[in-house]
Amino acid sequence: MAKAKTETKQEERIYVIPLLKEWSKVPRYKRSKKAIKAIREFLVRHMKIRDRDLNKIRIDKFVNEEVWFRGIKKPPKKIKIKAIKEGDIVRVYLVDFKDKLKFKKAREERGSKTAEEKKKDKEAKKAAVEKTEEEKKEKTEDEIKEEKEKARAGAEAGAKIAERQAKQMKHQTQQQKGPKHQQRKALAK
Repeated sequence: MAKAKTETKQEERIYVIPLLKEWSKVPRYKRSKKAIKAIREFLVRHMKIRDRDLNKIRIDKFVNEEVWFRGIKKPPKKIKIKAIKEGDIVRVYLVDFKDKLKFKKAREERGSKTAEEKKKDKEAKKAAVEKTEEEKKEKTEDEIKEEKEKARAGAEAGAKIAERQAKQMKHQTQQQKGPKHQQRKALAK
């Protein structure tokens, strides 16, 4: 028996997709939606997807932002994209970035780097906490007994002190306490 090798062939192509012809067919308030759909239809046709399923096209968010940049009524007339086919799924990326999208992409890349660093720090802290817990578990039985005895001795000492204070309070006389309320001096005459 020969083993069948499953190789993931990647086809990579760059297209300039004309959108004006497609989005001019619909009313103004639907133009950007139609432009996105036109990109999907174009790629289904040109990347040879057998069943013509539009859901197999994965559009990058920067492509979406490029189309929607000027709003729903005025999408670009054409767009340059890079399509990569992996099996049945086609991933679409933007080739020419506008300045605003360049900055946004750079900021997100920096954010993802810091997120990865934070994740590593959390893992390191977690490992340190686990180590300290393991060290606590490794204490010998003698140390555990000593700690219990110290706690018991502290509790007994606290109880003795409380008893002494209770006895002292019991034997105090009422004379030491003053009257419940003082009379006004003007009325005392």
